[in-house]
Amino acid sequence: MSNLEPTIRANVTAVQQRIADAATRSNRTADDVKLVAVTKYAEDEWVECLSTIHPIFGENRPQQLATRVEQFDAGIEWHLIGQLQRNKVRPTLPLCHTIHSVDSSRLLDRIELLADELQLQPRVLLEINVSGEATKAGFEPTKVRADIEKLSSLKQTQVVGLMTMAPAGDAESTRSFFAQLRELAIELRTATGLPLPELSMGMSGDFEVAIEEGATIVRVGSRLFDGLGYRQ
Repeated sequence: MSNLEPTIRANVTAVQQRIADAATRSNRTADDVKLVAVTKYAEDEWVECLSTIHPIFGENRPQQLATRVEQFDAGIEWHLIGQLQRNKVRPTLPLCHTIHSVDSSRLLDRIELLADELQLQPRVLLEINVSGEATKAGFEPTKVRADIEKLSSLKQTQVVGLMTMAPAGDAESTRSFFAQLRELAIELRTATGLPLPELSMGMSGDFEVAIEEGATIVRVGSRLFDGLGYRQ
């Protein structure tokens, strides 16, 4: 681990500085933006090293999340950022600080049912397919608007915001999609009365633009592991 520590620490510092600079450009501070370190392709020793520097992690797959929690759950805040199937909800709910990828009404119903059974109050983000790409999961914006009554009636599940993934492209080309998510959040706050404080948007290639457009959570993997052979 000692050989990894200087590289990972330098990478984290560089990303945090870029977050701070982008936050300043949007009249906010670095404290307004949470960095979730994506560990999907990270080796276990990298995760162990990173956990001593920045212990907020995001995993893409529920099974790998469960494995990593068992290995490294010493004060780490775990986020599920990838797809969650309904048959994986029960084992996943107790493990997560936040689930970013609630992509359908059926999944939201399943989470609400099991949260009541398990006496949990899970924090979730609704995944929105802002770009309309067929290859991306998530609610269509019009579908979320149609489900406003459901969002307001949940007893156990805390819908704390929205998440999106922008189409592939250069960072500046993603700006309009992040702006659309921000505007949808404003609309839903007015319609539901829910605060919806979180906007999870932006990854390694476009997190600065996402912050400029209002992101409160960014999901960064490869930049944290530069120089180590990260495969993202």
